[in-house]
Amino acid sequence: VISAPMDGIEFRNILYTAQLPENNCPFVIRYPRSHNPLKEWEKPFEKIEIGKARRLSEGTDIAILTIGTTGNVVKKVVEKNKDKYSIEHWDMRFVSPLDEEALRHIFKSFKKIITVEDGILKGGFGSAVIEFMSSNGYASQLKRLGIPDYFVEHGTRRELMHECGFDEEGIEKTLKDLLP
Repeated sequence: VISAPMDGIEFRNILYTAQLPENNCPFVIRYPRSHNPLKEWEKPFEKIEIGKARRLSEGTDIAILTIGTTGNVVKKVVEKNKDKYSIEHWDMRFVSPLDEEALRHIFKSFKKIITVEDGILKGGFGSAVIEFMSSNGYASQLKRLGIPDYFVEHGTRRELMHECGFDEEGIEKTLKDLLP
């Protein structure tokens, strides 16, 4: 199981889920680094269904699939552009296993899809989504945003996200390119 929680609460719940006796398998959790203090940390733990994505907003124009903390950036973009675009946002939560039920819904409903990850594009989350699309005979226009295949210099998280094109500005530019 390979997971990337979107925030501290999801991180706590995935940690809780991973240690349950019925989940006796290797479990990778990508730590969601951010400067946001964890609020509501005293909430009870919730079991998360392994391989299950969650829809954060419904839309009709385009679907954006995120993994990890990039979901927080996309949430801001969705809110900021709600009068321009009808965006369906999915926090996929897991790279492996992928939520195939959610992906079938997405590919049947949308001809334009964006994946956003803060990992390398080659062989990453977006590539796994493309493999699913190809293996299942779907034909959508899919744009992947993430870290390109070159050495990215040192900088702040904000600077690096901007350089790689998956900050708010980069996501909005991609939306404009796909939805003129």
